[in-house]
Parts: sequence; C-alpha cells; structure tokens
Amino acid sequence: MSILNRNLELWLALIAVLGITFIYLLVVVITHGVPPAGNFFGHAVGIIGFLLMLMTETLYSLRKRSRLAKWGRMSDWLGFHIFTGIVGPYMVLLHTSWKFNGLAEIVTFLTVLIVVSGFVGRYIYTAIPRTVDETELKAGQATWLANRRRYLSLWYTVHIPIGAVLFTTAFLHIIGALYYATFLH
Repeated sequence: MSILNRNLELWLALIAVLGITFIYLLVVVITHGVPPAGNFFGHAVGIIGFLLMLMTETLYSLRKRSRLAKWGRMSDWLGFHIFTGIVGPYMVLLHTSWKFNGLAEIVTFLTVLIVVSGFVGRYIYTAIPRTVDETELKAGQATWLANRRRYLSLWYTVHIPIGAVLFTTAFLHIIGALYYATFLH
C-alpha cells in the first residue's frame, strides 16, 4: 500500500484546507479585512465547520457501535472521521475572526485540544501492527502490542470526554450567539 493510499484522508484534508484558505483569503482581499464571525461568510464558515464536527462526533461512533448497520467498511468511516475532524475544526477556527474571549475562547481551546488528541490517537492506532487485510495481530504475535492497546484504551478515556465537553460548550455558544446577536436585535 503506497503512502498516498495509507494517508488518503490526510491528503484530502490538506487539499480541502488549502481550498478553504484560498477562499478565505479571497474574501479578506475583497472585503479589505478579516470576515467578522457575525457576518454571512463568518456564520457560513462556522455553521459548515460545526456540522462537519458534528458528523465527526456522531457518524463514525454510530457505525462503530451499531450491530445492525453495516454500511461501509470501518476503515472508510475512520478516514471520513479523520477528514471531517480536521476540516471542520479548521473552518470553526476561521469563524473566530481571530478573536478569542468568553465562551468562544473555551470552545476554540477545546477544539484545538480535540484535534491534537485525534492526531495522537491516529498515531497510536496506526502503530498497532496489522495483517495485509487490516486485521490486528493478536497480543501473542507482538510482545509490545498489549502496551499499544493500553495506550489506545487510555487515549479513549481522554478523547471521548473532551469531545463531550467541547460539544456541550459549543451548543451553549450557539444558543448564546443566537440569543444575544439575533433575537435581541
């Protein structure tokens, strides 16, 4: 398997981030400034980014835990999870207009933390040796494998709660933004 195929989701995420950056910079040039979080472009970038993050949080988990749903290979869903887990947070970061205060600052910090945690998890996951058909080797076949599985288990106990706190604060931010910026005007 070539390095491009093995890291396809990362390459696709890089291409998407570069395309989004180009569009963002185009808007900066046209409007002569950083797009405010509260204008149409800022809202659009934030909403699309949040929806991608929501898909990251829910769809892969649903597929992974569902005994009835067998749509698609788990490796494809993991790739989708990684792609949306990079592109969505990047768009949410652009939504901030580079201003960090209040609840939005906490959401941004948690977003960066969950992305970094995701990269750590991907590293641990890919370090577990697999056969050609992507089946994990048994613990007896690799002496250090039990340690990598423990690391992955520990990683889950950190990554999942960070995601829960992130989405709780993100929903509070959205409700607050709607109330103060929309309904009070």
